[in-house]
Amino acid sequence: MIDLGKAIKAINKTANFIITDENVDTIEWINNTTPIAKEDILAKQVELQAEYDALEYSRNREKEYPTWQDQLDDIYHNGVDAWKATIKVTKDKYPKP
Repeated sequence: MIDLGKAIKAINKTANFIITDENVDTIEWINNTTPIAKEDILAKQVELQAEYDALEYSRNREKEYPTWQDQLDDIYHNGVDAWKATIKVTKDKYPKP
């Protein structure tokens, strides 16, 4: 889950605050930071989580792709078409939404 601090920083990157227990009701605004409405923070948190979730396929692909060194070696020894076939297996396993 995207934490409240990340949501706050996405709204105001210079905000200074203290959060206790990841509870929006415990935010303490410090150093003259203008408070952000709780509803705005929670809405931003939902938005950021949706963005993160939408890129799950990309994170999964990254874990399964061979290293770039191995990919270059594959291209050198087997050609671009063979490399494309290797990569396509992972792309098919984790398609873009």
